[in-house]
Amino acid sequence: MHAATPSLLETCIRNSPDPILLMSHLVLGYPSLEENRKVMDAMVAAGVPIIELQIPFSEPIADGPVIARANQESLANGFRVETGLNFIAESVQRYPIPIIIMTYTNILMAQGFDPFIQRAAAMGVRGLIVPDLPLEEAGDAIQSCQTHGNNQLDWIRLFTPTTPDSRLELLGQGASGLVYCVARRGVTGRHTEFDPQVMAFINRCRSATRTPLALGFGVRSREDVQSLRGKVEIAVVGTAAIEIHLSRGAEAVGSFFAGLR
Repeated sequence: MHAATPSLLETCIRNSPDPILLMSHLVLGYPSLEENRKVMDAMVAAGVPIIELQIPFSEPIADGPVIARANQESLANGFRVETGLNFIAESVQRYPIPIIIMTYTNILMAQGFDPFIQRAAAMGVRGLIVPDLPLEEAGDAIQSCQTHGNNQLDWIRLFTPTTPDSRLELLGQGASGLVYCVARRGVTGRHTEFDPQVMAFINRCRSATRTPLALGFGVRSREDVQSLRGKVEIAVVGTAAIEIHLSRGAEAVGSFFAGLR
């Protein structure tokens, strides 16, 4: 059942006048935290209303080659979780938009699920995405979000095209903030055709929850975003932004997002 009182993240999404929002994705420490800051400045100036910050992990199983390499290079350059958490805390204070943490289960285990979540909530983080922790094993983490988050920190659930309707409904029960819909099988970064098959998947997601939908994996152009308008609340753009940053710099990332809008 959907939460009676929407979280702050969901309220932000629903109160936006934009017909479709953009959510960006950065890998912390890649190519450096200084560059992360420059890119975030450019994104926020371009009107990006939600940013997902990834704490690097050595085996990022949901990520495609570009983001996986970013994880590996960040770690090779000496990234530390503590430094990343401090950066996230500073970012929450710096930007007047929701910040979401994305990472993998081992990072939370190393910190301790409850301490990590309590710290994220105290920072003002608005959501956690942990793609390798299934619902059946996430009960304590979800409870911790509810206990420490006080309706301000959402455990974000994922829907995939291979998930049967019965499980989508199970996942949709109690979903809060947003639901991350994975547009296709596989990992991030590959091209996605937003064809009738993807639209049918979106319809299945919509039937399973009243929580706002964010669709990612392969959103790369204004045409992609426009094709999702009126179908989901949020388009997630990650790999394309990283590629533009590496080839053309932080300012170009801002121009890219402004063009998507």
